[in-house]
Amino acid sequence: MLGFLQRIGKSLMLPIAALPAAALLLRLGQPDLLNIPFIAAAGNAIFTNLALIFAIGIAVGFAKDNNGAAALAGAMGFFVLSACATSLNKTINLGVLGGIVAGIVAGLLYNRYHNIKLPDWLAFFGGRRFVPIVTSGAMLVLGFAFGYVWPFVQLGMSHLATWIYDAGVFGAAIYGLLNRLLLPLGLHHVINTLVWFEFGTYKGLHGEITRFLNGDPSAGLLLSGYFPIMMFGLPAACFAMIAAAKKEKRKAVSGMLAGIALTSFVTGVTEPIEFSFMFLAPVLYVIHAVLTAISMAVTYSLGIHDGFGFSAGAIDYILNYRIAQKPLLLFFIGLIFAVIYFVVFYFAIKWFNLKTPGREDDDLTEDGEASMTAVDSGDKYEGLAARLIQDIGGKQNITNVDNCTTRLRLNVVDSSVANASAIKRHGAHGVIKLNKTNLQIIVGTDVEFVADAMRQQLAHGAAAFPNDIPEAPDESAVELATVTVGAESVCAPIQGMLLPITDVPDKVFSEKMMGDGFAIDPDEGLVVSPVDGKVSGIFPTKHAIGLTGSDGLEILIHVGLDTVKLSGEGFINYVNEGDAVVKGQKLMSFDIPLIKNKVPSLVTPIIFTNLDTAKHVVLKKSGKVAKNESDIITFA
Repeated sequence: MLGFLQRIGKSLMLPIAALPAAALLLRLGQPDLLNIPFIAAAGNAIFTNLALIFAIGIAVGFAKDNNGAAALAGAMGFFVLSACATSLNKTINLGVLGGIVAGIVAGLLYNRYHNIKLPDWLAFFGGRRFVPIVTSGAMLVLGFAFGYVWPFVQLGMSHLATWIYDAGVFGAAIYGLLNRLLLPLGLHHVINTLVWFEFGTYKGLHGEITRFLNGDPSAGLLLSGYFPIMMFGLPAACFAMIAAAKKEKRKAVSGMLAGIALTSFVTGVTEPIEFSFMFLAPVLYVIHAVLTAISMAVTYSLGIHDGFGFSAGAIDYILNYRIAQKPLLLFFIGLIFAVIYFVVFYFAIKWFNLKTPGREDDDLTEDGEASMTAVDSGDKYEGLAARLIQDIGGKQNITNVDNCTTRLRLNVVDSSVANASAIKRHGAHGVIKLNKTNLQIIVGTDVEFVADAMRQQLAHGAAAFPNDIPEAPDESAVELATVTVGAESVCAPIQGMLLPITDVPDKVFSEKMMGDGFAIDPDEGLVVSPVDGKVSGIFPTKHAIGLTGSDGLEILIHVGLDTVKLSGEGFINYVNEGDAVVKGQKLMSFDIPLIKNKVPSLVTPIIFTNLDTAKHVVLKKSGKVAKNESDIITFA
C-alpha cells in the first residue's frame, strides 16, 4: 500500500509541474497587472480542467513505459466516469479525485493489457489500442457505482474541509504538521492535492490554490504559513548548520548548504535542505515539523491570505503580492522565523551533538582518506548515475528507476545491499530504505536528469564507466595494467594539444573520480583506438567509448564535456560493442564546428579506469600530439 500511494504521489508531480506556468499566465492577465483577459483565460484553462489533466498525468505515471496510449485511456476513462456518474446524480462533482481514480485505473489496465493478443479478426484492436477500450468499459462499471457511492465521498470530503476550516488555528496547525511528517514517505502530495485543488468552492472552482488565483478573498489561509518556513526558516537552518559545522569541514559544506538555502528562498523547493538533516538528526526534523505547524497557526490567526502557483518562494511571493492580504506582515513573520530557526537549530545541534552536514564522523574511502565528494560540473549526471548504480548494488539489484521532484524512487531486489554512506558521499542529500524492495535517494531539483542517465546506462549497459570508484582491484588485473602493459604502448587517440588530466575543466575528471589519465584538446574530429583490444562499451549518446586492451587495461574516451546533452548530434560511431580493434583503427568522428558552441569544452579525457591506485599517469611530452602518436605518457 505504501508503494502504491508513493506511485500516486510521484504521478501527481507530472501534472503539478505544469501549474507554475498556468498560474503565471492567470496572474499576469488580472486587471491589477497586465489586464489582458485572454492571458488570464489561458492560465485559467489549466485550473478549470485539472481533473482531466490529473487523469492523463497519473495514467502516464503509472504506465510502466509512460506510453501515450495510457494518457489517451486516462482521458477517455475520465470522460466516461464523469458522464455516467452525473447522469445518475446531477449533484455529483468528481473533481480532481475523479481524475486521480481514472488515471490510476487507466495506468494499471495499460500495464495489464498493452501487449494483449486478440484473434485475427480483431487483431487491429489488440495491443495498446485495446487499453482505451478496456478502460472505458471499466469506467462504465465504476461510473454506475460512483453514481450511488460518490455523493457520500463528496459529503465526507466536504465535512473534512469544513472541520479543518472550522477548527481554525488548530486545523491549520494539524495540516502543517501532517504535511511535513508525511514528506519522508513522499505522501505529502496526497494531502496537498486535497487542500490545494479540492477544498472550498468559489464560482464553481475548488481548492485553495485555484480559488486564490481566481480572486477568492477567503482563500490562502492554509497556504500563507508556508512562506515563513520556505523563504526564511529553512534557509536560516542552513546557515545554522554551517555555523555549527566542524571548522575543517565548514568550507566544504558551506557551498552546498548556501546553494540549497538560496533555492529554498527563491523557488520554495525545500527537500534538499530537509533531507540533509532528516535522517542525520531526526530530532531536528520533528522540531521543523512543529515549527511549520506553528507558522500555519500564526498566519491563520492573523488573517493572512497568500498563495502560490508552485511553491512558497520569493517568486510566488512577489508575483502575488498585490492580491495577497497582509503580505508585508507575512514578510516580518518570516524574519522572526529565520531567527527562531537559526537559534533553535544551532543550539540543538551543539547541545545534542547532532551529526548534521559538516559534523559527521569521517567517512573513510577505500584509500583511507575522508571524502565528501559531490559531482557538480560537466557531465555530472552520467558520472553520478554510474556511481549510484554501483552504490545501490549494481544493475542486477535495480528493477525499476523512477523519480519525482527531487528524489529517485527505486525498486530494488534488496535495499540492504545499497551503501547509503557511499551514496551520500557521491552527491546525494539523503537515502531512505522504505522496505526490502523500495529505496529512495534524494538528489535535488535536477533528479530527472540523473534518472534518465541511470535508465540509459541500465538499458544499454554502463560499460563506459566499468570501474567507477573501484573496489580493491583484482591483483591479476593490477599486474596486467601496471606491469605487463607499458604506458608507452598507449597511443594518442586524437590529434590536438596534450594536457594533464588535472587541467580538464570538470571535477569528475580533474579530481580523478573515474581514474587517472590524460586529456587532449582536439583540433581534428577523429578518434582512433589507442590500443589493441576490443570495444567494451559505447554510450547511447555516442560521445563516449570504453575499450579493453588485449592485456586488460580498461580505457574510457570521453569526447568533450556535457556532450551527453547533444543526444548523439554531431557524432558518428564506426564500431560496435564487442568489436575487436587494433591500434590506430577509426572509432568515431565528431563535427567540431557543429558542437563546439553547444558544449562547455571539447577537451577530451582519456581515462584508465582500472589502473592501480598506486600508479599515476605522467606526461612525457607537452604541446601538440598527432593521432596514433606513441610514447606520450608513462605510469609512475
